[in-house]
Amino acid sequence: MAHYVITIAREKGSGGYDIANKLSEKLNIPFYDRKLLRIASDVSGINEELFGEVDERLGKHEMMRAAQKVYTGEVLPPDSDNYTSQENLFQFQAKIITELAETSSCIIVGRCANHILQNKPYLMRAFIHAPIEARIERVAKYSLAWSTAEISKYICDQDKHRAEYYKFYTGEDWRDAAHFDISLDSAALGEDGCVDRIIKALPVFTKE
Repeated sequence: MAHYVITIAREKGSGGYDIANKLSEKLNIPFYDRKLLRIASDVSGINEELFGEVDERLGKHEMMRAAQKVYTGEVLPPDSDNYTSQENLFQFQAKIITELAETSSCIIVGRCANHILQNKPYLMRAFIHAPIEARIERVAKYSLAWSTAEISKYICDQDKHRAEYYKFYTGEDWRDAAHFDISLDSAALGEDGCVDRIIKALPVFTKE
């Protein structure tokens, strides 16, 4: 198959990261998650911790403002007063996503990649979800000291942050099915089932 890019948006605890990792191994192409933050830091010269602080969540300043489409594909120069603003951090990250996608086949997890790369002929956009009970069970495996109520709240908070972040930078609803080519229930299909469905669907949605 020619050049293609898979973006994966995911509910917290749905296994999106593990599915991306398995896809990467099966297709023999790289996948980018938090690694994007390090690359954006290296390119911009901005401390990676600043990118991490606002990774898929809004800062206090942005939370006080109305949602808006601020993605332009352009970054501010280093001498700008707003060089380290959250909007410019997002622009840098979006710039890296676009360049990686144009360069070679890859998988990109979260970070509005499905919106940033929309209308690209080589793009397939997947959304991974699961019932809350299944997500609680998954998160509980690495949060042994938390109660079920605490895990449930954590999952809801993380989904809320992702939805707000997506809304602010795209003006759209994170869970709107119209923004994805395929939506998969990881509890019903299993991680391997999701991987197989995505691979089988690739030729349909990637035209290059």
